Formats: sequence, structure tokens, C-alpha cells
Amino acid sequence: MAVTAALEAPRRHLTARQAGLVDRLIDAAVSEVHRCGYEGLTVRNVAKAAGVAPATAYTYFSSKDHLLAEVLWRRFQAVTVADFEPSHSTLQRVTAVLRDTGLFMADDPATAAAGTAALLGAGPDVRRLRDRMGAAMHQRLRLALGPDADEGVLSALELAWSGAMLTAGMGHLSFVDVPDRLADVARLILGGRR
Repeated sequence: MAVTAALEAPRRHLTARQAGLVDRLIDAAVSEVHRCGYEGLTVRNVAKAAGVAPATAYTYFSSKDHLLAEVLWRRFQAVTVADFEPSHSTLQRVTAVLRDTGLFMADDPATAAAGTAALLGAGPDVRRLRDRMGAAMHQRLRLALGPDADEGVLSALELAWSGAMLTAGMGHLSFVDVPDRLADVARLILGGRR
């Protein structure tokens, strides 16, 4: 059963009122990233910006990394999965997935950079979100590769995507350039496959 992002628990099942509070915290986190960057962001200042007590914010988010990882996870989930035509080649399908998911943070590089730092965190809540994002990307690429997907090709494409996202999140590559770079990698990996 699908669950909307607003009702999906950062740490537990949420009522509609709690989901609204979490949404306020998410929105405040993005605003705070723009105001003070990753280094200056704290759960306490996000709580203040959202108009809630810090203890309330910590009820839902164990750390700033958990909060920022949730921001990225929600944005990733919002990326529409490409519809494939039967006539599309494997390369066209894979390129479409890499393009769409490669651009999911292009319009907000500040939040992307903060989220990248957060996803490298070691906390269990961050690890859970990082694993969910990785599993979702795995499924998208597997679907694009088709039923007879080569596991080595799938793994190489996953590594290329995560490496490109990390590189862009660190500011060494523009998110706008990620899709073209990933399309080049896909052509190299897939060669002449149809």
C-alpha cells in the first residue's frame, strides 16, 4: 500500500496533525539551509523557525543529518518515474531514469549540498533513509534495464549515479550537468545494447 510523503513517518507512524508538523519542520529546514548553510543549521534553529519546541522537533528527527536526509528523500520520491515506450532502447530507458533522478536537486544546490553532507552521516535514521533512496534507485534502474538486467551493469550504473550525485553535492559538478555526464557513462557501460 502506498503512503503519501506527508504521512510517511520519519521515525514512526504519524497522525495528520503530526504529519503537518513534520512538513513545517521540513520546510523550515530548507529555509534555514538557505540562511545559514549546513554548518550553521541545528535542529534547535529549525524548530524555532517552524514555531515548535526543540524537544518536539527531536521527537521526529534524531539529528540535523536525519532532518536533511528526510528532505532529500522526499524530493527524490517526488521525481516521476519515466514511462517507457516499447520501442525505447535500453539506453533510452536508462538515460531517461538517470536524467530525471540526476536533476532532482538541480533547482536547489544549497539544499542539495547540505543533504549530501547529511546522507554521509552514520546515524541509524540517516542510514535507513540512505538505504531507502538506494533501493528506490536500484528499482528504477532495474526497470529501465528490463527483465534480463545484467547485475554488473546495474551495479555500475548505480555507482555512476551515486558518484555523480556526491560530486554535484560537493560542488565539483553542477546538478544541471549531471544528466549529460550520466548519459555518457550509460553509453559507455551499455555499448551497443538495444
